[in-house]
Amino acid sequence: MGPLKGMRIIEVAGIGPGPFAAMMLADMGADVIRVDRTSRAPGGNIGDPNVPPADVLARGRRSVALHLKAPEGLALLLDLVEHADALVEGFRPGVAERLGFGPVECAARNPKLVYGRMTGWGQDGPYAPTAGHDINYIALAGVLSHLGRAGDKPTPPINLVGDFGGGGMLMAFGVVCGLLEAHRSGMGQVVDAAMVDGSAVLMTMMWALSAMGMWTEERGVNMLDTGAHFYDTYACADGEFVSIGSIEPQFYAQLLELTGLEQDYQSRGGELPHQHDRARWGEMKERLADIFRTRTRDEWCEIMEGTDVCFAPVLTMSEAIRHPHNIARRTFTKVAGITQPAPAPRFSRTVAEIQRPPAHVGQHTEEILGEWLGMDAARVAALRQSGTVA
Repeated sequence: MGPLKGMRIIEVAGIGPGPFAAMMLADMGADVIRVDRTSRAPGGNIGDPNVPPADVLARGRRSVALHLKAPEGLALLLDLVEHADALVEGFRPGVAERLGFGPVECAARNPKLVYGRMTGWGQDGPYAPTAGHDINYIALAGVLSHLGRAGDKPTPPINLVGDFGGGGMLMAFGVVCGLLEAHRSGMGQVVDAAMVDGSAVLMTMMWALSAMGMWTEERGVNMLDTGAHFYDTYACADGEFVSIGSIEPQFYAQLLELTGLEQDYQSRGGELPHQHDRARWGEMKERLADIFRTRTRDEWCEIMEGTDVCFAPVLTMSEAIRHPHNIARRTFTKVAGITQPAPAPRFSRTVAEIQRPPAHVGQHTEEILGEWLGMDAARVAALRQSGTVA
């Protein structure tokens, strides 16, 4: 079992980064229960347990369905809080308080509880009360402006930076930090995980490069933003793409050797410019583009795989699961017939694993209330009859 075995965590169901954080914690061995709304169980039914939902972002957790706007449902949640190490929620600031399970109410029941709050804008600030999505958070954080090619508009990288890198991972990291500190102090605390903050943190290296005079705010002209010819993707003869990241001089030397770029210049009666002559990056990129279009992606793989060029083919999701490296690493796995990324990172002793496939809403209500609160089947049946649980 993973390194968080023994930790009990409540996830108040939400979307995007909150479930991703809960997934990561469950992958690491924590017992994470997802508190779903009773309204999400159609007709009060849970669905066939033998046919799990396809939403693999919900993997690894059990589900209890509570009517949180009913006093009895809220009371059950606070009872569960007494037995938890952490709780994560993703409401706008103040919503959990209005529902009756904000940090103050939860701390009164469990002073050691780590209370994780996942929002886009954070718990305070002018934007805090307003709605937003990943694209907005990374825009305000000073990230989106730097994503895209020269002369083109900013291009969001799906919702990887705000929701998942700067959001869910930040929350999971914050919760684990809080758990470690609570173990020493005996006191819980609130983790304010904001996607705007996390996205800004992901740009720390660019702030460092800027301070050193090595980064300009003009989009698509820097070494790492497709400005450089030695750090970009190139189309091949078959319409597929390869990626090149030959930054260091020894790696760049191999790029020159295996592509024949230097010989290409000489054959045209010119001398190869210096690698970091930015004024000629565009010209060298055009030359490299012409060279890469002379062979298929597979042919370039035969030439460059196993070298230090810093090369990889650009693969789709369905191609990635079939690549020999990912197969050897077991980077992807299959649970309940659905292929998905395996837990990461890896541990030598406390091995992380997917504990179970995604649960139907309320699938484990009776099991959880019995296990965590010692409630018998008759009491759960009465709560179900009243609509407090589903």
